[in-house]
Amino acid sequence: MLLISLFNSSHDSILFGLFAVIIVVFLVIDLGVLNKSAHKISTKSALYQSIFWVAISIGFGYLIYWYGDGADASITFFTAYLTEYALSVDNIFVILLILRYFSVKDEYYHSILFWGILGALVFRAIFIFVGAYLISQFYWILYIFGVFLVYSGIKIFFEDGEEEIDPGKNPLLKLARKYLKITKSDYGGRFIIWRNKKLLFTPLFLVIILIETTDLIFAVDSIPAAFAITQNEFLIYTSNIFAILGLRAKFFLLAGIIDKFYLLQKGLSFILIFIGAKMLLEIIHVDIPINISFLVIIVVLGGSIVMSLIIPEKGKKEDAPEEKNVDVDKQVSPEKELL
Repeated sequence: MLLISLFNSSHDSILFGLFAVIIVVFLVIDLGVLNKSAHKISTKSALYQSIFWVAISIGFGYLIYWYGDGADASITFFTAYLTEYALSVDNIFVILLILRYFSVKDEYYHSILFWGILGALVFRAIFIFVGAYLISQFYWILYIFGVFLVYSGIKIFFEDGEEEIDPGKNPLLKLARKYLKITKSDYGGRFIIWRNKKLLFTPLFLVIILIETTDLIFAVDSIPAAFAITQNEFLIYTSNIFAILGLRAKFFLLAGIIDKFYLLQKGLSFILIFIGAKMLLEIIHVDIPINISFLVIIVVLGGSIVMSLIIPEKGKKEDAPEEKNVDVDKQVSPEKELL
């Protein structure tokens, strides 16, 4: 029943079929043709891939306009897509921290992120369809989403950007280390191996676990934000997945410069507060048009990025990035001892 609810019209069914074909074809080409062997992704390649996925997403948005439900549906798709695309920036920082924590070699990044994204395709679908079902039964849940988004936005605004995150404290990671046989070697980028008739898991398998749980944590913000924009499950899922598919290329593109956009966190917090407030205003029958929401998100994102580049960060020392890397590296040794 949840899958049936995805299609609000025959147009949605056709577009979803096209969406599924696009996803499957490009994922097969990605892993089976272009990246059969482990290798480091260059910044130039990441740029091309980022442009490609953004272009594909824009193209799909125009298909929604021409063959779907018109301009409003198309703008709604782009608004949800842009929101998820922006919120995934914080996800990139945490993923980078996890990879550094485990001292993962650069050439394995692509494979890890690929399988992490496959997991996200499944878990995001479950989140969205369960959320849609609950909303269809209890519409007031949307107002809880609104309150949660406002709270999250305020919390993120006042968070210290330098707050340290310790992946080793993740409860699932502790359970995995307790009950699974973990090797010390990565065995050439493999996640699972057979040795002496025993199933063993490499440290890269633990990395996948952490990345998947990280995505679920960030979905707690992004999925309610999408429902605050629209209750159309088709638009929510397709926009969400297109943004997730572009996350990997964006990771390789921004991994080395993400700290420069120090005001982006403030911008994202404002977006969450705005979207949450938009949902809560419906209680008093105040409806903000979707084109206004789209414009606000673009202006806030663009403004926070530009302001980050032209206004120096207060108290920022030239050697700060180097010091931060040293701290991350220090976390690697204890991790190796635990395996």
